[in-house]
Amino acid sequence: MDKNKRKLTEKELKRKDSFEKLSSEMQQKGYRVKNMLIDIRQANYLAPLYMLPFMALLFWIYKNVNGFNLEGISLGLVVAAYCLMLCLVILHELIHGITWGIFAKNHFHSIDFGIIWSSLTPYCTCSEPLKKLEYLLGTAMPTLILGGGVAVIAVMADQFLLFLLAEVMILSGGGDFLIILKILLYRTDKKESVYCDHPYEIGFVVFEK
Repeated sequence: MDKNKRKLTEKELKRKDSFEKLSSEMQQKGYRVKNMLIDIRQANYLAPLYMLPFMALLFWIYKNVNGFNLEGISLGLVVAAYCLMLCLVILHELIHGITWGIFAKNHFHSIDFGIIWSSLTPYCTCSEPLKKLEYLLGTAMPTLILGGGVAVIAVMADQFLLFLLAEVMILSGGGDFLIILKILLYRTDKKESVYCDHPYEIGFVVFEK
């Protein structure tokens, strides 16, 4: 056995089996399978790096609109903001699922939530192939809402802690941004294509013909 290969969890094995059946069905229909995976080692430093310009732009906007007034920030508010951040991390995955579930033919039956216990990281995955725009929207929506949307509210309300939460949400969307970038940069001469989450790796699969 390859030492670099990790042992799949029970849920991942089930998704792997379901994906192999789907892949077989799609190939019988004339589709070619194209794996579009992201190297976890590259993602660990590229994802935050790519999000820095967006964070810097919002920081500049907040500073020029409101300046910085830290007088009203107490320890209690900081603890409350931290607890809210944990809730937003979970909400991030729920937004993925809700958006993809709206587009999927089987709706929320095609959505699976879980936690990677080794890193205490929640995740959401869609087992059904979606159109390019549908998959892109589901990937981008959490960062657009919890990052960009919350940042706009924070600027308008002059709430610095809320703004910092928005910045954290933008930073946490770095992995999603890498996937979006990979989709947008992918070029193909095929007329038909649908996109599906990889069942156990970071990335997605393109079925095209």
